[in-house]
Amino acid sequence: MDINSDIGELNKLLADNTYEKLMDHVNTVNIACGGHAGDEAMMEAMINIATIKNVNIGAHPSYPDKENFGRVEMDIDSNQLLDIIRDQIQSLVDIAENNGNHVTHVKPHGALYNKAAINEVIAQLIGEAIIQVDPALKAMGLAGSAMITCFDELGLETIGEAFADRSYDNDGNLRNRKYDDSLITDPIKAANQAKNISNGFVMSVDGSKIDINAQTLCIHSDTPNAVAIASAVKDVIQQEEK
Repeated sequence: MDINSDIGELNKLLADNTYEKLMDHVNTVNIACGGHAGDEAMMEAMINIATIKNVNIGAHPSYPDKENFGRVEMDIDSNQLLDIIRDQIQSLVDIAENNGNHVTHVKPHGALYNKAAINEVIAQLIGEAIIQVDPALKAMGLAGSAMITCFDELGLETIGEAFADRSYDNDGNLRNRKYDDSLITDPIKAANQAKNISNGFVMSVDGSKIDINAQTLCIHSDTPNAVAIASAVKDVIQQEEK
């Protein structure tokens, strides 16, 4: 089971070495590429740390909305949105190549991710943007969602994702962040959820058991206790795989 983290979003997490510490516990990082956060300097810093830590790097494109951190859905013309997503991915690809590394995958962020999970039109746009940059790039999305189905149909290699630090509704979608119980900040609870996911299921907030087929587990870098969560998740996954 791969473990990933969304990074390159907040200067304070670079300054206090959160990103560097996270990369001791994850296999893969998704780097913000200018939509909701990040700039060329931050992308380069993330790539350089990932290179030292031997961690896979991916692009983390989003709606162009730094004010709301990409977590609010936007109504954008389809052609324009495709260009926006493609250009973000291409930006990271170029910076990675200039720094002796390469991008392996793409994972959309925030509201764009959540919309694509239930909307085939948005998922198709993301898939087409990936293909325009490099059809060999893998596409990461919510396990079992319309997004993964769409990416598969486009011929992309997919990575089904589940979340150690987010709660689930009983329909299998992530619980909206407006609810107090949407985020899991206790490392023990996050590790228990990761263990369940590695065994093919997740428990929803109302106690329903949901089957899930995921190849990667996400820990958000801006979740409180992110490094402790990542360490606990890594430990439990290693135990499960023995």
